[in-house]
Amino acid sequence: MTRRFAILAWSAAACTYLLIVLGGVVRITGSGMGCGDHWPLCNGHLFPPLNDIGTVIEWSHRLVAALVSVLVVALAAYGWWLDRRRRFVNPGLAPGVGTPTATFAAVGLLVLQILLGAITVKLELPAWTVILHLGTAMLLLATLLLAARGGAQHAAPLHVSLIVLTFVTVLFGALTANLGAAGACGGFPLCNGQIWITGGPRALIQWLHRLLAYSLAVVAVLWAIVSRGRAPFIVVGLVALQVSIGAATVLLGLPAALQVAHVAVGTAVWGTVVLVAVVAQRDSAERPGASEAHRVLGGLRSE
Repeated sequence: MTRRFAILAWSAAACTYLLIVLGGVVRITGSGMGCGDHWPLCNGHLFPPLNDIGTVIEWSHRLVAALVSVLVVALAAYGWWLDRRRRFVNPGLAPGVGTPTATFAAVGLLVLQILLGAITVKLELPAWTVILHLGTAMLLLATLLLAARGGAQHAAPLHVSLIVLTFVTVLFGALTANLGAAGACGGFPLCNGQIWITGGPRALIQWLHRLLAYSLAVVAVLWAIVSRGRAPFIVVGLVALQVSIGAATVLLGLPAALQVAHVAVGTAVWGTVVLVAVVAQRDSAERPGASEAHRVLGGLRSE
């Protein structure tokens, strides 16, 4: 992997992160229909008059989406060209050597993301399409991060469990927000002072999101304890910050600024978990005896 390829991959990942946060701003400010039901045009224009804040926000989101599209396609094309050049110099190399296959998966996810974005607008923002749109964006971010780190490889069960738990927690957060359940649970850490929820389906969804967040915090701490190195503690710090922002958001009456911060930090948690899990897995593969962390975890599970 060349330095230019890595820079392009990191740039695409950074813009995808910005896109996800802007998507949160679109939802929180109610700007999802800022361009009407037109897609890819905005209110029937390629460059619409920006005389409404909702239009400005939604159009900004679409512009960043266009930038992400250009970067992802360029990354895949550049990776393909690098692969062809390597195999020209070394004819014995198998296809794909020197090119993270994640770039081609990123193109597929990008196409799906664009289609879901169009469907979301055309159907006027149903919750299920919004959540799928976010989930695909999170997978795209993870794929680009893997490409920047040199591609994916076999991951340990602990790392897979943490990644899956983080992803599900993020999606439940999106479900909570898009179904209007963010304020269904008063107080913190309990839901309306209850452990067994009786406040209806919205309160139950909010409570499940909280339970997933608490579980993620516990798993992240265990992971940091049994792993070698400081990187897992970055995840612990981000999860703690995210839980704190979530608590403040509820206790202060759902201010928009804290909701945006919750989206931004939650996305950072997801990206950091993916990156740290990949780095930790490579360290364990390269360092003799590094699998001790996994044996310790196995012991914790069996006790």
